[in-house]
Amino acid sequence: MNPVIEHLPRLRRYATALTKDQERAEDLLQDTLERAYRKWHLWTPGGSLRAWLFSIMHNVYMNQLARESRRPVAMSLDEAMDESSAGQNESQHATRDLLSALAKLPDEQREVVLLVCLEDMKYEEVAYVLHIPIGTVRSRLARGRERLRRLMEGLPSEDNITTFKVVK
Repeated sequence: MNPVIEHLPRLRRYATALTKDQERAEDLLQDTLERAYRKWHLWTPGGSLRAWLFSIMHNVYMNQLARESRRPVAMSLDEAMDESSAGQNESQHATRDLLSALAKLPDEQREVVLLVCLEDMKYEEVAYVLHIPIGTVRSRLARGRERLRRLMEGLPSEDNITTFKVVK
């Protein structure tokens, strides 16, 4: 059996959380699997296949973001209809509020929050996936959680608060 198959549900969930769109998530997953297949010779047996696959997905996603930043944004008719539909129940509102708050996090904080909280990755794995030191993972996670908490409570995020240094 192919060892990659067991990681597909988590990869799909992370792709969906990153892209916020099921169709784009499937494309991201497909691109990730294609790259993993082409680069299979670079994987170190005995290493964490899960972390390696998430690292590939992160890199593919960042490349896609860079390409998309040069394109105009468009919304499909289906998306416009979904946004205007009424009658959502309370849990749908809470989910929408959480997704909205997650979308407002800076990318570097959102990625760490999703990998640690949604994907239950260890800090070492997250550091490997994102190519950053463990200390950076910890600080981004702490800042991301705090900003997410403030957004969910309707408080201004830290960047909107003016602080003054007391000079004596």
